[in-house]
Amino acid sequence: MHLPATEMSIEEALSQYFGFDGLRAGQDAVVEAVMAGRDTLAIMPTGGGKSLCYQLPALCREGITVVVSPLIALMKDQVDALQARGIPAAAVNSSLGAEEYRQVMGALRSGELKLIYVAPERFGQEGFMNLLRSLQVSLLAIDEAHCLSQWGHDFRPDYLRLGRVREELGFPQTMALTATATSHVRADILNTLKLNDPAVIISGFGRDNLNFAITHCENRQAKFERIRKVIAEWKKGIIYCSTRKNVMTVFEEISGCGSNAVAYHAGMTDDEREYSQNAFISGRADVVVATNAFGMGIDRADVRFVLHFEIPGSIEAYYQEAGRAGRDGELSACELLFNHADLKTQEFFFEGSNPSIQTIRSVYNLLRARCNPDTGELQMTVDNMAEELGKEVNPMAVGTSLSALIHAGAITRSDVAGSNTKLTRVTNPGAGFATLPIDTESIEEKARRDHQKIEAITRYAYSAGCRQRWILEYFGDPSASDCGHCDVCNAEEPGDVEDIYGEDLVIVRKALAGVARASRRLPDGSWQGIFGRAKITDMLRGSQRAGLPPQLTRLSTYGLLSGMTDTKLRALFRAMQEGGLITTTGGELPLITLTAKGEDVMKEKAQARLTTRIWSSAAAKPARTATLKKRSERVLDAMQLGRLDKALYEHLSELRRDLASEFRMPVFRVLNTETMRAMATVKPTTIEAASRLKGVGPWTRQNVLRAFVDLIQDYEQV
Repeated sequence: MHLPATEMSIEEALSQYFGFDGLRAGQDAVVEAVMAGRDTLAIMPTGGGKSLCYQLPALCREGITVVVSPLIALMKDQVDALQARGIPAAAVNSSLGAEEYRQVMGALRSGELKLIYVAPERFGQEGFMNLLRSLQVSLLAIDEAHCLSQWGHDFRPDYLRLGRVREELGFPQTMALTATATSHVRADILNTLKLNDPAVIISGFGRDNLNFAITHCENRQAKFERIRKVIAEWKKGIIYCSTRKNVMTVFEEISGCGSNAVAYHAGMTDDEREYSQNAFISGRADVVVATNAFGMGIDRADVRFVLHFEIPGSIEAYYQEAGRAGRDGELSACELLFNHADLKTQEFFFEGSNPSIQTIRSVYNLLRARCNPDTGELQMTVDNMAEELGKEVNPMAVGTSLSALIHAGAITRSDVAGSNTKLTRVTNPGAGFATLPIDTESIEEKARRDHQKIEAITRYAYSAGCRQRWILEYFGDPSASDCGHCDVCNAEEPGDVEDIYGEDLVIVRKALAGVARASRRLPDGSWQGIFGRAKITDMLRGSQRAGLPPQLTRLSTYGLLSGMTDTKLRALFRAMQEGGLITTTGGELPLITLTAKGEDVMKEKAQARLTTRIWSSAAAKPARTATLKKRSERVLDAMQLGRLDKALYEHLSELRRDLASEFRMPVFRVLNTETMRAMATVKPTTIEAASRLKGVGPWTRQNVLRAFVDLIQDYEQV
């Protein structure tokens, strides 16, 4: 593999190595800033082509481009694709054997590589840092840069050392890239990396070809039914679940409904995960059911849907995962299957990732008590630690506590040969917890931020306006406007605020009466909350739940709305809060109470104006998906060329999958979908004719175009 000529231009590199005749909107501004020598922060939507923004400059410069990447699978996909295109690249991570590592280090020392992908923890090794200092690092590219912000949805402490790494390498030109970054996250990235007069380029978060929807489901069976309908309509996609158990439950449910599905979660073996990932990327499997461990860097362009079986932990995580749909520009569906009870899972994760100081102290004291007093060592599983601390302790919180103690230098953890139990060593068994450098303030701040993220995704699940506009406004996108094609925008009866009459008005007044009876009137005439939303809704539904306070069961409003489902009643409360009829007060245990406006509506002194789309007594009307599909005709110019031969397109797709497997690259990098459709429309039977199609570059002509042309010739002769 030869090094690219550094005197080549961006245009030449783009054509020669990637087969493109131009950059996308957004990519051009980023590449221009990097080639001008500026530090750069690039915020680009998932599928916007972020990797090309550092790969191209790497080919046109002397020296090495160091790419920081958080996942081994992501590195492997990128390196395999680059090597298949004749670009010298390699990765350094924990998956390398001793011989592989020596080969990569040798290639790095001798200047044979243009790009080296590095896991962030690798910078903690002095030998590796010494090698980098001896090289000409022309660009430091930090992918998934939101990982270095505690405001980010995937914070990783190892990313925090990157500011110091820049300094130790002599402040090389640096670019940070991410798809999801609020203003807080952007500020953290800039401050941590200390970028010099950076170009901050935000391409916009909007994806015009994605149709967002929220389906409120009464139970799991309703979710399974909805999943089957989505698969039947959209065929190819990802179903995200919050837990491994739910992954297997959903996988078993859909396995018999005609879909070629695979499962993916962290509890599977490496070989099982690799099989599932490769099957989906290559197109052998049409559907993957997975936890959020799956997806980052997955280059399959024709994902037609992304379903979330439960509510995720943040808007950032949801939008990044949903954004894996429709990377080829064609119409795709992104749908959240929501049931309020699913929030309990996120609350469990919140408790697990945000242990209290008391929990961290208890874990530390347990380790001190159980360790060998001479060596400070002990072998004990996380589950056993949680068991000894008491049934109420979340094992996940114990694991997070161990991480906090490692970060504070109080303990070390290492693998033990032939055992699944790690060896824990207490650095100084005689040191009390009070002497440890535990950053209490940061721990409490992280908990506060994580809680705000859960609150935000909950507000989104209950929102009544345009889905994409809500998300774009969350990210601070100034171009946010109604998308015109989400389930709200395209509903026959949009969820705009409107006057409430008839039976719906009676329901609202009954609910407000229940809030009033469960509140306390203050001397100044205002209302004070006593109970939270869950207890008030239980009271209105006449719940027999054991935990319901007796004073609520004795109220005249007990059971007043027993005919409403829990989902609709919760949606009504969200609508009443958005309409200013009720308000939430308090901190960790928010209390619901009446507003002056709500009291007027209850007493028939004012008109109620709310959205009735979810909670109304009338059945919600489905979105007009038929009109949405007409938009796909505008997505690809190839459709203007004539009538697509669907049978030929299927043959070409099968050939593309085979070639992708042979060249070890994603299918769309063999030939993108737009060009495939054009080819199945105009049916070129010579290399010359096929070469004129948009998207056919030098690599395609040299390596795979003959196979496609031969197939078309055979097809036309039949």
